[in-house]
Amino acid sequence: MRIFVSILLLFSSLVVAQEFSVTPLPGGNPQAHTQQRPPANEQLAQNYFDRGEFDKAILIYEELVKSSPNNYQFFQKEIICYQQLKQFEKAEEIIQSRISRLKYPNLFVELGYNYQLQKMQDKADKNYKIALNKINENPDNVYAVARDFEQKTLISQAVQAYQLGQQLNPNVNFDYQIAMLQGQLGNIDLMINSLVDYAYKFPTNIVLVQNSLQRFLTEDHTKVFSDALRKALLLRTQKTQDIFWNEFMSWYFVTQKEYGKAFIQEKAIYKRSPDNFDKILSLARLASGEKEKLVEREILEFVLANTQHPDVIIDVNCAVLEMDIEKATTVEYPVISQKIAALLQQYGWSSTTIKLQILKAHFDAFYLKQFDSAKNTLTKALDLPLNIYQKAEVKLELADILLLDEKFNQAIIYYAQVESDLENDQVAHQASLKMAKASYFKGDFEWAQKQFKVHKSSTSQLIANDAMEYFLLISDNTVEDSTQVALKKFAKADFLAYQNKNTEALQAFKAILEQHKGEAIEDETLLKIGELYEKQNQFTEALSYYQQIIDKHSEDIYIDEALFYSAEINRKHILDNEKAKSLYEKILFNHQDSIYFVESQNNYRKLRGDANL
Repeated sequence: MRIFVSILLLFSSLVVAQEFSVTPLPGGNPQAHTQQRPPANEQLAQNYFDRGEFDKAILIYEELVKSSPNNYQFFQKEIICYQQLKQFEKAEEIIQSRISRLKYPNLFVELGYNYQLQKMQDKADKNYKIALNKINENPDNVYAVARDFEQKTLISQAVQAYQLGQQLNPNVNFDYQIAMLQGQLGNIDLMINSLVDYAYKFPTNIVLVQNSLQRFLTEDHTKVFSDALRKALLLRTQKTQDIFWNEFMSWYFVTQKEYGKAFIQEKAIYKRSPDNFDKILSLARLASGEKEKLVEREILEFVLANTQHPDVIIDVNCAVLEMDIEKATTVEYPVISQKIAALLQQYGWSSTTIKLQILKAHFDAFYLKQFDSAKNTLTKALDLPLNIYQKAEVKLELADILLLDEKFNQAIIYYAQVESDLENDQVAHQASLKMAKASYFKGDFEWAQKQFKVHKSSTSQLIANDAMEYFLLISDNTVEDSTQVALKKFAKADFLAYQNKNTEALQAFKAILEQHKGEAIEDETLLKIGELYEKQNQFTEALSYYQQIIDKHSEDIYIDEALFYSAEINRKHILDNEKAKSLYEKILFNHQDSIYFVESQNNYRKLRGDANL
């Protein structure tokens, strides 16, 4: 519970508005006015203040108050400095002077707090009561009074202020602020119930509420908050038939990565409001991203059973076919070919079926090794009236197939065309990275390295990570061996893996281990062999090669990959959760900068029994 209170204290400091500027949005959401950039002397004072050098800060704040007597922030900082320096009488003198001059209601909060710091609670409570009475005199005073109570972590008084202001002026709503404050008081159930009811009352503010709840879910390692929220939402879902609660429940299950349960809610929503499949398809993509293939397939099959829209049917069929292809054996290839052909016959060869045509070409080339058929399909597709992005997709696939067929120069030409056609677009960056990889496979390491160097600073994390991996591969294996003998062998083996020639690739990589034992290329080779075995579902073999990296190359750059891949195999396939936990722990404690850190943290919490990721 102390964790929740700490989080709430931090969050409340973010939503407290500046100098009388707290104004309720529809439904009572506070926002602060834009602040101007502070002058240099204010910045210096703030620096002293932040470092706790209050004796230096006070000298500047005294001057700032003189030059800007109506600036309430300068006045507050001046008071805080005196209080930190234990000069309470001086602070009281300044506050009393301002009270007599300006009559601001929140000044009584300042005065009361000054007494409270001196353990004079009776005098403090007397002034807090005066401040609350000022709201009775003018309900608009609630903004300044409640704000100062919040700033000083006087939570009970802040709640009283908001409740009184709401009671006196029914046109304003402070349910959100009161709910957050109840949480700070440790009343978590009350906070949750108040927040979800507030969202129901003011649905335009549901994102604000969900963002607030998400902060607590993220830090909820004990499941207390998650269980309370689940209970609150389930009760409301069962009590009424309002779709709002199904949508809220779906959101909750998505935050927990329980996509199957989220899908149950989305089905209930669709049955009562069959508008479109956008949210359901979005859920399928989330499940796919988390490799929840069974849930993804269930969602896609539901869509196929309930839609008549050709575009949706084609897109979903493509997704289902991709899943089929991924796990298919050669015996099943003819069935897949027939499904693709039947769909194209039904919906035609047009711009609306371009994804299906690309899928056919990919399957023909990468799985059936029918290169001419694949190239013809894509060449014909380029004659269709396609938009610029559709053309780019076709050209990228055509380039991939030409590369697969070892037509390196032709592949590079098509990659370059996409890069030129969509200059500065993310697709262009993807094409450029593929072009660099083609040069790497070809053995032109110098040019490829220059391109990888550019792309390792990409705004796309996937492109940047991929480019960094190849950049380091070439760098590490050029410094030690200027002739790049091992690197050339590695690139050829890597190209065999790209061509789906897994058996030949494994043989080539194992030959590198024998011929270049102890060289810089060793850890990359071990990782590649492990990945190939894992791709073929030979998990014991994969683990043995990852373990060699863990044992012999713990200081090299692929250690976090080896740990993560091993943990994932143990969690998903070997079902040794304790082993998986120990591997995730090593990433969390020793590799905080790893790209797998967040996912390792989430999976570790899941294995530990936490529900909130």
